[in-house]
Amino acid sequence: MEPEMRSLMSDNSRYVESFRLFLQNSTEHQCMQHFIETKLANIVSSIGDGKKVINVLGVGSGSGEIDLQMLSKIHARYPDVSINNHIVEPSPEQILSYKERVAKTPGLDHITFHWNKKTSTEFEVQVKGENLDTKYDFIHMIQMLYYVKDIPATLKFFTSLLSTEGKLLIILVSGNSGWSTLWKKYGSRLPLNDMCLYITAGDIADMLTSIEAKYQSYDLQSDMDISECFVEGDRNGELLLDFLTETCNFKNNAPADLREEIIEELKSSRCSSIRDGKVIFNNNLSVIVVENK
Repeated sequence: MEPEMRSLMSDNSRYVESFRLFLQNSTEHQCMQHFIETKLANIVSSIGDGKKVINVLGVGSGSGEIDLQMLSKIHARYPDVSINNHIVEPSPEQILSYKERVAKTPGLDHITFHWNKKTSTEFEVQVKGENLDTKYDFIHMIQMLYYVKDIPATLKFFTSLLSTEGKLLIILVSGNSGWSTLWKKYGSRLPLNDMCLYITAGDIADMLTSIEAKYQSYDLQSDMDISECFVEGDRNGELLLDFLTETCNFKNNAPADLREEIIEELKSSRCSSIRDGKVIFNNNLSVIVVENK
């Protein structure tokens, strides 16, 4: 690994820009939204039984688009119950976007928002250090377990925060996605550090099985148009390459051989398919719902 290669997470503004572009080019949010519309009502059907307040914890909530949709489903199931919504998000830009979204969304008077500009690890340290005993009826961790140092310990901690009948919802890339193929082949040559781990939902399922956790899994079909990655000098393509490799300015900083190999791999049937002349990356996701025993 060349010394000038560094994690995309080391440049927050570039990360946010590349992430937003990823969302524009992929069906990530659409497939999550479809899952929430069709499956979440059943998942949360018992989390608030007999309660006056439902405690929700979003870990790595981003700009809140998916959060608000899930909160809407919980409210529909429990229309007379108040919701305490706790947000754990380290990015000030994302928190600002979330707050702006809340301000523009009508009908949220039943929800109290609690903002925590923290990583999941910092939140865990606070909870343990202050002996906080809040239990949560619904916890969600969407596309964020890549950014914790000790995943098994993190899973154990947040599972311990579940109330009776509480549910922990995790969304990660699928073990059969293009991400999995890319990471298994090139992860060791990319700038892996404490801020990024190349894991899939398959790895999480194995960890949960090892601690005898009770969970269910759901597969989500998703794709991503990466055609711009192969256009020389295209800024959007360069940002998408950054996001795919978790590397800041990958096109300019990666060794030539690694850059060429990854670009060819992204074109291959192991990662992508060709549709109407476009290169469509396999962005399949998995949802894991952990139940409190």
